[in-house]
Amino acid sequence: PARPAPAGGAPHPPPAGTASPPAAIAAIGRTPRAAAPEPEPVGDPAAARLGSAEFRHDHGLRYAYLAGSMFRGVSSVDLVARLGRAGLKGYFGAGGLDLETVGKAVTELARTPGLDGRYGVNLLHDLTRPGAERALVDLLLRHGVRHVEAAAFTAVTPDLVRFRFHGAHRAADGTPAAVRTVVAKCSRPEVAAQFMAPPAPELLDRLVAEGALTTAEADAARALPVAQDVCVEGDSAGHTDGGVSLALVPTTVALAARLTERYGYARRLRVGACGGLGTPEAVAAAFVLGADFVVTGSVNQCSPQAGTSDAVKHLLAALDVQDTAYAPAGDLFELGSRVQVVRKGTLFAARANKLYQLYRTHTGLDDLDGPTLAWLERDCLRASLDQVWKQTCAYYRDMGRAHETERAERDPKHRMALVFKSYFARTNRAAQEGDPAERANYQVHCGPAAGAFNRCVGGTALEPWPERHVERIADLLMTGAARVLSDRLAAYA
Repeated sequence: PARPAPAGGAPHPPPAGTASPPAAIAAIGRTPRAAAPEPEPVGDPAAARLGSAEFRHDHGLRYAYLAGSMFRGVSSVDLVARLGRAGLKGYFGAGGLDLETVGKAVTELARTPGLDGRYGVNLLHDLTRPGAERALVDLLLRHGVRHVEAAAFTAVTPDLVRFRFHGAHRAADGTPAAVRTVVAKCSRPEVAAQFMAPPAPELLDRLVAEGALTTAEADAARALPVAQDVCVEGDSAGHTDGGVSLALVPTTVALAARLTERYGYARRLRVGACGGLGTPEAVAAAFVLGADFVVTGSVNQCSPQAGTSDAVKHLLAALDVQDTAYAPAGDLFELGSRVQVVRKGTLFAARANKLYQLYRTHTGLDDLDGPTLAWLERDCLRASLDQVWKQTCAYYRDMGRAHETERAERDPKHRMALVFKSYFARTNRAAQEGDPAERANYQVHCGPAAGAFNRCVGGTALEPWPERHVERIADLLMTGAARVLSDRLAAYA
């Protein structure tokens, strides 16, 4: 896709955010700009005892700590590889990228020395693109990927089950075993319960009949959960239900204990926590609530390894805890789904919310008044409606989804949605590329954890973002959490 066009310039980029941005392609195989020393896989013994020892063993980690994925390769090959070499694990941000780009990324990760399999890939459920999940699972299995982070699922799907239990078997003593892991991010107990259960028998029978699983694989799957590890997602960057970890984590921990007993699992279900983890105190609180592991997000976006622009990192490094806002999600625009984004230094949240209000209150673009149309073309679309619509039609045609624009020709409301959604794709891409002409429109997914981390490292060696290497962030949070817990417990002894 082309770079975003200035006002009155060339046609603007595709609307749906599934093509490979040049920045993400360039990041694969790129040497980090700042020549940083290689991470050393050492850590505080007290921090290494936090969380579940079984989790650390199963994932081959020195801490019960993961770095979650970030959309369109923001959690880059560099980021995931550096964590792996430091005895930690991150997940490549495959969401929004085409299969070729994801294939290049996992090929490079597989060839990177020192990882010992400590890397994973995000598997993002996409309601708008039937078949995309199957194609990605096919690719991951071809490349021998063993670990995925499942996000945005509201139900267990056949392809997720196919990934999880490909290669599953029973040991010589009859114990069921899976060779692949799924860390399922969930913000609701009823969704978590689905991942904690074995796959439905009828689903397994169907996968065997289709040749997607063998009889032996399905037999092992009947005695195992879809996800041994479920991560409770509190209020977080990007897509969010605005959940409260103080309520969700203990509830899900209790649910895991009940379901472990109900299904007679030999090994207990494990529960992690993510969302809002930007300080040692927050990480300590997650473990006190009963989390077996923690997953960080926003804090890693402001690191030298993150696959986004320096302009975005400068923006993130200046945030405080109150500098985020909620905006419509571009991929689920019509449904009113929300994402949490940076508010300070950008007008994206205000403009995106206005677009959604226009969509809710008007029947189509022809229903908008003159000043509103002028604002739309000048400040949001940065091109004429005709230009935008031509580019949108070309994009959906090239993606094999011409039915979307055909429907839009009959339905003015749907045409309005497709045009508005182009704004979300362009603003995300502009931020990743650091386009200075689009600074006011940068869409940067971020939660308050980034601001909390900035305050935490103020006046220290990690205050400048070029020093915030991802393993140093992990060490600060985990060793700090161990000290917090020790100090608090001593105070009450």
